[in-house]
Amino acid sequence: MNKVQQQASLSEAERLSAVASLGDPVRKTLFELLRRSPRALSRDDCAEALDLPKSTVRAHLDRMVADRILDVDFRKVGVRTGPGSGRPTKLYTVALAEVGVSVPARHYDLAAELLAAAVQHSMDSGVEVRDALATVAFDAGRELGAQAGSIAVVLENTGYDPGPDGEGGTIMANCPFHQLSREHTGVVCSLNGALLNGVLAGCGDNSHVIEPDSNLSHCCARIVPKGP
Repeated sequence: MNKVQQQASLSEAERLSAVASLGDPVRKTLFELLRRSPRALSRDDCAEALDLPKSTVRAHLDRMVADRILDVDFRKVGVRTGPGSGRPTKLYTVALAEVGVSVPARHYDLAAELLAAAVQHSMDSGVEVRDALATVAFDAGRELGAQAGSIAVVLENTGYDPGPDGEGGTIMANCPFHQLSREHTGVVCSLNGALLNGVLAGCGDNSHVIEPDSNLSHCCARIVPKGP
């Protein structure tokens, strides 16, 4: 999963936690150091670069790992390898290139990446952009669905604000691509429908289908039980 889709997979509470985490000036400085670094950095690297105690740096790094802002890897560094070369070093890299939150939730970064990927796919393959967008968005949704395990989790994490429609289905009170959909309704709604269908496929949900929702106060799609 790429970085944009990784952020989209975070729940609203997790995104808020990430933003709050970077409200601390030391953690923000550490994040910027790692974001700009061309390689993974150890605790000692960070402490030396910022002239801070190693214990302080470790506590802040571990907090950002817990908040899913940083990734951790263990590997040996230096020229010595094999027995006697010491234990692997704990190395940190940025998991999220950007950390942001909006109320209500919006994911213009996800839309932009899917649109750009669709254009690239169209240029490379010669297929129509509309078909390329359907393919790219479906594949992205399938990846999100496979990771989440259910469409309900994806809807919650991506900010669709799902709720019952009173008829056994689910309406989505918020569109994560709201401003784009106002100016480019057909394109964005096609993207959204393919994305949500991909989510159903990815989480193995064979009991529901995606249908258009013409209510302008809601997302352009709703989820309904599959008919007999």
